[in-house]
Amino acid sequence: MKGNFSVRLLTAIMILFSVSFASAEVKSESENQEGKDLKTEIKEYIDHHLLDSYDFGLYSYTTEEGEHKYIGFPLPVILIDGGLKVFLSSKFHHGETVAEVGGNYYKLYHNKIYKTDAAGTITYDEAHHPTNAKPLDFSITKNVFFILLVSILMFVMFSRMAKKYKSNPLPTGIGRALEPIILYVRDDIAIPNIGKKHYKRYMSYLLTVFFFVWIINLLGLSPLGVNVTNNIAVTFALALITYLITTFTANKNYWGHIFWMPGVPVFMKIVLAPIELLGTIIKPFSLMIRLYANITAGHVVLMSIIGMMFIFKSWIGSPLSFGLAFALSLLELLVAALQAYIFTMLSALYFGSAVEEHDH
Repeated sequence: MKGNFSVRLLTAIMILFSVSFASAEVKSESENQEGKDLKTEIKEYIDHHLLDSYDFGLYSYTTEEGEHKYIGFPLPVILIDGGLKVFLSSKFHHGETVAEVGGNYYKLYHNKIYKTDAAGTITYDEAHHPTNAKPLDFSITKNVFFILLVSILMFVMFSRMAKKYKSNPLPTGIGRALEPIILYVRDDIAIPNIGKKHYKRYMSYLLTVFFFVWIINLLGLSPLGVNVTNNIAVTFALALITYLITTFTANKNYWGHIFWMPGVPVFMKIVLAPIELLGTIIKPFSLMIRLYANITAGHVVLMSIIGMMFIFKSWIGSPLSFGLAFALSLLELLVAALQAYIFTMLSALYFGSAVEEHDH
């Protein structure tokens, strides 16, 4: 029964993705007169799907009169520009209008907010880059919204589990499903890489980052258009936290092996010290790039294969593309968990090297 439910769920997801592309196809037919073909429209749709946004769009379509209709809800825009400016993103009407707030005018252009005039004028430099001033932006974008949502969900979920464990050591409810995963992170990731003496101080972070990345990646496979971990700013923040924890919890042996390696000639110590120090930065950098690149590549390939259904438009090509996309969706379920595992495993490995005790 569980297997049948998973298949039905994935089929529904694939159909919803196809419906989204169908709206792009309808739009493209009205724009072919302007010189855009279907392939260009699909590419633009994929690029748009990968971007963060200032509103939460569930669905969009174009009416017979050429009017774009958007189904979703706005998110709060928070700007610092001569004071605090707070308003809903619906004032931009998906970038089609200029927002007037406190006598200032703002325009959403290429997914960034610029200060402009009542006409929405955007000026450019020689390289065709906007020269308009940009206010400090602390808006609650779609990615930020889901980061907060998943954070609250995890806090509530694990807080309730902890309370139940105090009164009853046997897991109940969702605890039955999560306990084996928690024990796996402890017994197969934390202890082997960090050691029994120090692993407890890192468990809270390792569990948090594992479940956060896993849940966010699973949401990215839904038709909601959530692409948090394919935003390099998010993966940078996660990698930075790993780097800071490694740096500030490291013992003297860790720094001794970086700046003054035992058993190495003095000249080589001077040569290797900058390389070893650079290595401490390269390690979390690889964490950032690995998570970002794998998730982004998965989204691009999946959306491209689905888009092929609307290019072929044949009884052979369309079912074949749908089958490939369905198979890739199954693979992406594995990748979602695999990337969470890899990020957690490598973080534990870095923590273990930071607290390792040597006997020379």
